[in-house]
Amino acid sequence: MTAGPGVAELEEQQARLVLPRFTHEDAWALGTLLTDLARERRAPLAIDIRRGAQQVFHAALPGSSADNDDWIDRKRRVVERYAESSLLVGARFRAKGKSFDADSRLDPAVYAAHGGSFPVTVAGAGVIGSVTVSGLPQLEDHALVVEALERFLASG
Repeated sequence: MTAGPGVAELEEQQARLVLPRFTHEDAWALGTLLTDLARERRAPLAIDIRRGAQQVFHAALPGSSADNDDWIDRKRRVVERYAESSLLVGARFRAKGKSFDADSRLDPAVYAAHGGSFPVTVAGAGVIGSVTVSGLPQLEDHALVVEALERFLASG
């Protein structure tokens, strides 16, 4: 795998990308923003946004498949379990010279510590959901979610 951001950079992203609130309308706006970014780039993405256990946004763009939905579920479960981005969880294992698949004791058919799922964190409430994409290489999936969250926060 190509070296991606280190643990410290991934931690900084999470500390910085905290939302003041996250309503159903916010989920729609963030999902639409992600969909627009993916369309502009002709990216074959599936997109999933959750508030708690409820799926509040889903889109499947041309070129995506049911396999992308499976990857979304596996990456999202990592975020739900660890309250950290799926890429950060994988990076923590790699920083210790370990493999998430081999050393987490979690079923790799159920959990994937690959980039593309990011916790939705609300100030004063903590992690209340997730935003996940699948369809690009994992570092690009992660970077797209981060870019969308940065733009969403900047838009007020």
